[in-house]
Amino acid sequence: MKSFSNKKKIAKTWFKNLRNEICNEFLNLEKKKSKKKIQFIKKKWIKSKKKSEGGGEMALLRDGNIFEKVGVNISEVSGKFDNKYKKQIPGAEKNPNYWAAGISLVAHFKNPKIPSLHFNTRYIVTTKEWFGGGMDVTPCIPDVKQKKYFHNELKKMCDRHNLSYYKKHKKNCDKYFYLPHRKEPRGDGGIFYDYLNTGSWEKDFSYTKDVGIVFLKIAKNIIEKKINLRWNKKEKLKQLHKRARYAEFNLLYDRGTKFGLATGGNIEAIFMSLPPLASW
Repeated sequence: MKSFSNKKKIAKTWFKNLRNEICNEFLNLEKKKSKKKIQFIKKKWIKSKKKSEGGGEMALLRDGNIFEKVGVNISEVSGKFDNKYKKQIPGAEKNPNYWAAGISLVAHFKNPKIPSLHFNTRYIVTTKEWFGGGMDVTPCIPDVKQKKYFHNELKKMCDRHNLSYYKKHKKNCDKYFYLPHRKEPRGDGGIFYDYLNTGSWEKDFSYTKDVGIVFLKIAKNIIEKKINLRWNKKEKLKQLHKRARYAEFNLLYDRGTKFGLATGGNIEAIFMSLPPLASW
């Protein structure tokens, strides 16, 4: 059985390597559209004056040929939950100490026919430990074929690990990415899971890694099929309106936003997910 220190090291290394692979693949997609040099700007941040509490690194690309804005963040932080927040976290009520690492990505595109993409995975340790994460797509222009492809790929991946995962994690996603004040879903759904601890760290970590791998596969497929499609001002306006819904969800309901704000996270990194432009 691996120690907590080994598990933490393995998990944070995976998140960093995955970040690097995603950034490289997205840059390769940018090169297909234009020879203009585009790069991710990386910026490190520290959680507090206590270096032992860790921090993270943002990788942000703006005004690309394909990506209007895409951020890929990684972090490794530790500390203590406050008295109010610790009651909401498994294993933290009596002992508020925690450690967390993860990767988070949000991509908004110039072409309104390409859906906004969201993905994240994380590993959290209190007196208990678990994995969480998921992905979803938010189109502003419906595409039944794209939605079917997306969910078929997710089901195939989930079924390799547990035949109940897709149905369960899809249901979680549909429930989570719902805007009650609008009475509408955010997009086409996806999968979402939290507090995953089956008793086998290796199996849970393997599933979490596969979530990242299949996300990159799906993202590349969707982007490559649509980067050269033409669009008009009316479609762009639809995109801006849909982005407004995206912003509303992330500011009002997103767990990652709430977790980051409650644990002294980097404000710039927390709000990285917000679109560059939106319209109400």
